[in-house]
Amino acid sequence: MPVPLYQVKAEFFRMLGHPVRIRVLELLQDGPMPVRDLLTATGIEPSSLSQQLAVLRRSGIVTATREGPTVVYELAGGDVAELMRAARRILTEMLAGQHELLEELREPAEPRKAEVSSR
Repeated sequence: MPVPLYQVKAEFFRMLGHPVRIRVLELLQDGPMPVRDLLTATGIEPSSLSQQLAVLRRSGIVTATREGPTVVYELAGGDVAELMRAARRILTEMLAGQHELLEELREPAEPRKAEVSSR
């Protein structure tokens, strides 16, 4: 029985569900980068970066080429960069709505009218 498309999509988004992977994809939007530059930009241990790059490589989202002793990574296609830009737009809209709510919460509450007691 074939796997339903929605399940394949869920697996795809789960694969993206790691902060280091997202950071790497953001960095690669600007073009190919050698591993040493990715290490500097992410600030994580080489073994951790290697593990996350392997996940991205296996999924086909990034490709790796060897240039002498250096391995250079790049996005496999422009659709991944577009996905990252779309995520940024969606998050911007979501956070703008939260900002508006936060501003509303920060507004001082209307003062209650003093109850006048008739004695």
